[in-house]
Amino acid sequence: MSAARRAAARDPVGWLALFLFASLAVYSVWPWLPLPAHARRPRTVVFYGFSILGEVMNKAVLPAFGEEWRREHGERVEFITSFAGSGTITNQLTLGVPGQVALLSLELDATRLAAAGVVAEGSWRRLPFGGVVNRTPFVILVRPGNPKGIHGFADLTRPGVRIVHPDPLTSGGANWAILAEYGSAAREHPEAAEQAAAAGYERLRGVWGNVAVQAASAQAARTQFDNGFGDALITYEQEYLQSRAKGSSKVEIVYPPSTVMSEHTLVVIERNVRAADRPLIHALVAFLWSERAQRLFVARGFRSVYPQLDGDNPRFGRIVDPFRVADFGGWARVKRDIVDGIWKARVLPEIGHAAR
Repeated sequence: MSAARRAAARDPVGWLALFLFASLAVYSVWPWLPLPAHARRPRTVVFYGFSILGEVMNKAVLPAFGEEWRREHGERVEFITSFAGSGTITNQLTLGVPGQVALLSLELDATRLAAAGVVAEGSWRRLPFGGVVNRTPFVILVRPGNPKGIHGFADLTRPGVRIVHPDPLTSGGANWAILAEYGSAAREHPEAAEQAAAAGYERLRGVWGNVAVQAASAQAARTQFDNGFGDALITYEQEYLQSRAKGSSKVEIVYPPSTVMSEHTLVVIERNVRAADRPLIHALVAFLWSERAQRLFVARGFRSVYPQLDGDNPRFGRIVDPFRVADFGGWARVKRDIVDGIWKARVLPEIGHAAR
């Protein structure tokens, strides 16, 4: 019998007390021991985004940030993500879901969050590029061979063309589409404001008179189109390019001569970010404007805020007259004058839909 075992046999209570003391000492310093990174508890980020972001964020951008954070800080990061129509996720954030970072389809939803007290008014404008992370133009998808001969938004007003369109009540993309439709006609009259407004109204009336199906998000509208509904779909260029890259696209793309370049706005919901997690969240936010992240967006069909990177994707199509929401006074004015003042108050009642 060893000396230690003989001592324990003589005084078992003392040895038990010594063992418990040593165990408590180790437990008290355990969090500060230099353990391997894989043994540490992972950090968590809750990210919300509009519908077409799911694949690029889950499979490219967030994993790339996680790798960078682990390399620099020795900590794993787990991401909890949710993607839906921009209006839908805005409603969810307003109702109190624990999102920490959200990438919205349009700034209008950021202002809605500010009005509800979810984020500070204008906080996103202090981020790079006024909070805009990436862009994509609005295009038209048609059936193989383009049997309806559609080459721009004007062709969507012809009798017999059935359009699939996202719903402006839940989809940020739908609001961009309204601006694309209106603006494509209004910009034909750059020197005559009244004539431009009249042309924009006629374009909206013609397009929406042919809307046969609406869906909650741009992605849901694409699913309906793929299932055989309609002759044309108005959507993001990125949505088409991503499906084409996977070999799953059975439709053709039409680049209108004039269309809007959508700009997607990031917000940080600071009230859902603990003080200990702020360095992590702010590092993620900064990463989204890094060259690495921007190249990942470009590779998956989004256009970069750094135009020189767009050459990485040869599938981007040419648009003769691209325009932005700023060309029409920003989202507050577009919402008041075009979405509410023309589409909702005039077009919907005239084509037989109750104003919503």
